[in-house]
Amino acid sequence: MRSRTLLAPVVALAGAALLAGCAMGGGQPAGEVVLDPDAKLEGEITVWSWDVAATALDRLGDEFEAAHPGTTVNVVDVGYDNAYDKLSVGLQAGSGLPDVVTIETDRAPGYINEFPAGLVDLDPVLGDDEADFDPFKWQAQSDADGALKVAPWDSGTVGLFYRTDYFEEAGIDPASIATWDDLVAAGEVIKAKTGHTLLSLDVATGGGFQMLLQQQGQGLFDENGDITVNSPEAVEALTLLQTLNEKGLLKNVKGWDGRVTSAKDGDSAVTPEAVWWIGTLLGDAPELSGTYGVTELPAFEEGGVRTSNSGGSGLSVPAQAKNPQLAAAFVAFALADADNQVSMMQNEGLFPSYLPALQADYFAEPQEYFGGQPVYELFAEQTANIPAITFTTDNAEASDIVANAVVAAVLNGADPQQTLDDAAQQIATATDREIAE
Repeated sequence: MRSRTLLAPVVALAGAALLAGCAMGGGQPAGEVVLDPDAKLEGEITVWSWDVAATALDRLGDEFEAAHPGTTVNVVDVGYDNAYDKLSVGLQAGSGLPDVVTIETDRAPGYINEFPAGLVDLDPVLGDDEADFDPFKWQAQSDADGALKVAPWDSGTVGLFYRTDYFEEAGIDPASIATWDDLVAAGEVIKAKTGHTLLSLDVATGGGFQMLLQQQGQGLFDENGDITVNSPEAVEALTLLQTLNEKGLLKNVKGWDGRVTSAKDGDSAVTPEAVWWIGTLLGDAPELSGTYGVTELPAFEEGGVRTSNSGGSGLSVPAQAKNPQLAAAFVAFALADADNQVSMMQNEGLFPSYLPALQADYFAEPQEYFGGQPVYELFAEQTANIPAITFTTDNAEASDIVANAVVAAVLNGADPQQTLDDAAQQIATATDREIAE
């Protein structure tokens, strides 16, 4: 019998999936936990995740328990909005984190470097499978010595989700949208003819700024670790967001739940988001089946890159885990198995980082929710075009500063260049890094 719990309502994964676990505080010695791939599996573990990610792990927990009698997998949906607060407290206290936690790819380097002994090295159970995973994610989630601290889970390839009924009512062909300028112009027509805004964003958390920046081949830092948040590309991205708001095409919503609610309510015509948004729509807005299509992200200029990355996540085992052997075995079961990865795509819309899974016929099948469009083919094709960017240990701190800059420019009308210059200086002061020339 199982004694598993799935707490809190399903609300949103943000392919990202949440919360890093590393639990080092309290002065635990590095290397205390060494995994044995042949260890006997018994007892129970607790897993933290959220939304469709928690749903997927809960479902796979049933299968894992059936395959390993005498084990119990308890999945807790801790929610996205407070996930990092819980993580920070657990890391500093050296206690309070579970056996398995989810961590977003862009957050991983910061936690791995700040708490080098806080996460268990997963190489003993996954190292032989390295070539089968997205190499970018494997590298981003490993430490300086190459030890895998966060196992790759889902990818965050970005496309443009659009309401087919709104575009039809406005007389706009989605295929005619090649650039962001095209989309802004279309948004004005859509609002005039349907009354709907173009898109809904949470401006307070950055409003998609970093997604737009990566689309142009830049992150918050360059390959030398220098600050690039005030580059011409960054100014163009922030100016776009400001323009959308000034034209009344942007609905500002609060938090992840606000974005999901806005989609369910049909506030806006498009959602530039990662492939994992499919899982959110399927789980939270099944009633909207048949009203959505997907196309490439608009480029900043004709012939430019038409995708980006948003989110993506992995699973990790904190050093404070009570049952690390069972935890690591469950991570491998969920993420290094093609059938299980395909099942998470079919049931929860989680796009695999495990490459063998992408060979399954499912990824070329028409999807009823999207009017028969084989949407996963589009994401699979665009994944190879995602520009690579550099993450540093200061990404989290820089992201908070940049989010404030986005608010200043988009909601308060501040000059984008000056706002980003100020943000770059704040990041330089806080991190002792140089501003790129």
